Amino acid sequence: MREVKLEAIETEKRNSFLDYLLLADESEEIVREYINDGEMFAICCEGKTAGVVLFTFHPNGIVELKNIALTEDFRGNGLGKLVVIEAFHLYKNKGLDKMIVGTANSSIDNLAFYQKLGFRMDEIKKDFFENYPEPIFENGIRALDMVMFEKDL
Repeated sequence: MREVKLEAIETEKRNSFLDYLLLADESEEIVREYINDGEMFAICCEGKTAGVVLFTFHPNGIVELKNIALTEDFRGNGLGKLVVIEAFHLYKNKGLDKMIVGTANSSIDNLAFYQKLGFRMDEIKKDFFENYPEPIFENGIRALDMVMFEKDL
């Protein structure tokens, strides 16, 4: 199994990772709203930057997995799973209690991915993606609603 390392990205360097974030969130306008929030890490594997992951923080010991993106070369081999499991340990050790994540109703693969990692559906944010400048379609389905998941750490 591949080894993964998360390297913190300083706030002033985050814009240079914008293209990675856009792999998971198509709207540059929306990404720019949160790019400087929370903690962002480069996902390093085999001496290369495989992607990025960004976490934001909420009251009551909650961390949100806001964006996780892997380049195509690193997808489909369990690396994303390793990153999220590493984050479970990282934030549990920092004293946080719960991780949340949201994905579009149209993101079929993501809906399965998060459930396989032990997340449970918690909430539907209806019409969330109507705020996006351009409509998003995946799997022939328009992204309209945000499906929120949660997992105790």
